Amino acid sequence: MPRWSVQTGIVAAMNPPLFVTRDDTLLDELLRLAAAAGVTPEVAPDVGTALRTWTAAPLVLLGADLAVEMARLAPPRRTGLHLMSWGTSPDGLFRVALDLGAESVTDLPRSDGWLVETLTDLGEQRPVRGLTLGVIGGAGGVGATTFACALGQVAARGGPAVVIDTDPLGPGIDRVLGVETRDGVRWDALCQTTGRLSGRSLREALPRRDGVGVLTWHAGSRGSLQAFAVREALSAAQRGHDTVVVDLPRAADPVVDEIAARCDLVLVLVAPTVAGVASASRVCGRFADRGGLRLVVRGNGLEASEVARAAGVAVLAQMGHQRGLDESIDLGLGPVRSRRGPLGRGAAAVLERMALTRAAA
Repeated sequence: MPRWSVQTGIVAAMNPPLFVTRDDTLLDELLRLAAAAGVTPEVAPDVGTALRTWTAAPLVLLGADLAVEMARLAPPRRTGLHLMSWGTSPDGLFRVALDLGAESVTDLPRSDGWLVETLTDLGEQRPVRGLTLGVIGGAGGVGATTFACALGQVAARGGPAVVIDTDPLGPGIDRVLGVETRDGVRWDALCQTTGRLSGRSLREALPRRDGVGVLTWHAGSRGSLQAFAVREALSAAQRGHDTVVVDLPRAADPVVDEIAARCDLVLVLVAPTVAGVASASRVCGRFADRGGLRLVVRGNGLEASEVARAAGVAVLAQMGHQRGLDESIDLGLGPVRSRRGPLGRGAAAVLERMALTRAAA
């Protein structure tokens, strides 16, 4: 039976992974790796048996010995399908993988480490995909990075959260959250590597404090984003955390646009002034689907209804300015020192409304 997460409103996949093969050598290795990951799979010795749980299994490992036979049946396309072989993959297996829509063709024992990490992600029984929120400033200086960090701090009270920095010219979210001196992986290293990341591996590698992980650049480095690294890191973050917050730059960029498209919702921080709303309206105009946007009003001025009407985007939350914010960040405490402060209340309101929205979906 699936598990319902009250905190995030997500149904987590509790079904076992499916191993489909009659190759005893391959099956023995797959079962050994599953045991190492603490996972008990379902085993199907033929394609007919496999089709019974083909779409329900969170992961399907299809042996090369049955791949052609399965392709003839044309099963429904699905994510999480990998073709497996012992030793070198046979000729033609990549063509079969394309026909089936498989994500990869993998040889064992060469890929043992990758498979253990993949199975371990399943064994953690985490939400299928963490809630993913993008945060972007409707104007410079409105506090988008600060609010992104506040969301991470509040979300971490109920489960693992991560804040991902995609703005090379921003203040650095590690500095805002007080973890700039802590060891851990930064973009500088991730952009130099290739291959799949497991959710657990990324979570454990990032600098972290009070349940909040941080992915940013080393101070002083010339930050840049590599598309392949961003895709892999975001995917791993979603698998390894209950909540993922992405601090988005205001500058238009194809990689940034792709990240925004992968978010459940993009929050646009807006100052409730004529100039602030005009600037936020231009930022909102960058997005083809305004249904995936919501405004967060920060400060005093125009009424929320006026801001929403002028920008053409609904307001999700509003909050006043917070006293002592600079001092809190300088002390390394992050922007949220109290749940009763404007940032704490604003972040909590956004997360609660998103949980209700996902629960109703």
